[in-house]
Amino acid sequence: MPSYYYGDRPQMRFGGGVLTPMVKRLIIANVAVFVFQLMLGGTASRRFIELFGLVPVFAVRKLMFWQFFTYMFLHGGFWHILFNMFVLWMFGGDLERKWGEKQFLRYYLITGIGAGFIYYLSALNSSIPTIGASGAIFGILVAFGMTFPERIVTLLIFFVFPVSMKAKHLVMLFAALEFFLYLSPGSTVGVARFAHLGGMLVGYLYLKTGRRGYGELPGLSDLSFRISQWRIRQRAKQREAREKEEDIDAILDKISRRGVGSLTLRERRTLQRKSKKQD
Repeated sequence: MPSYYYGDRPQMRFGGGVLTPMVKRLIIANVAVFVFQLMLGGTASRRFIELFGLVPVFAVRKLMFWQFFTYMFLHGGFWHILFNMFVLWMFGGDLERKWGEKQFLRYYLITGIGAGFIYYLSALNSSIPTIGASGAIFGILVAFGMTFPERIVTLLIFFVFPVSMKAKHLVMLFAALEFFLYLSPGSTVGVARFAHLGGMLVGYLYLKTGRRGYGELPGLSDLSFRISQWRIRQRAKQREAREKEEDIDAILDKISRRGVGSLTLRERRTLQRKSKKQD
């Protein structure tokens, strides 16, 4: 398994340097659930996975909607959780520092749940549980590549051979590799490649709807603000339209009482504009 370290300058630093609060909480939550799985063991562990892993044939048909969320915190083995948590620590810290804890957590959950939903659509009749944070992790990789595209990332292949590349190229490499493995016969056994690609796709689309530089991500508060602004504009237009109608009524009433000759220049122009719109 490859290892990674990165930096903005030739003097590269390992990992994110600091274990940020939300990344730390996510790692603790994942590790705690994994330890609980090990403690259950045997049949109890399998039932636990069937209940809280993502089983496409159960998730919607049996109204087990929580699986789209809970499957992210279960893992299938030591190397599975080690890789996911390692990448989360490696690339999540800088994103959390840039976005803040709440925005980072929101992105993590959206990409994880989105990846699960995309996988569900690709395997509607499957009764095999899918588990792991990989969908969200691959979303983190996309976010890092889009937020810090020029940052140099060095991969230590087999922990020995260093290969350096820009973050954006690393993301492209991972995407191409996952797509190739997804298309390769037999390579998807035991690995939900489509969930990995789904996490990358959801992350990319979500970030593209954000603001310049990916410094801030759109959320419910941002959406409600836009809706409120739209409503204010619509009310202003309606009020303006009512006022114009009242002006026309007043002008017509004046004509009926005093004749056309009593109109001012402004009133004549208002009447002309109204007649042109009706034509």
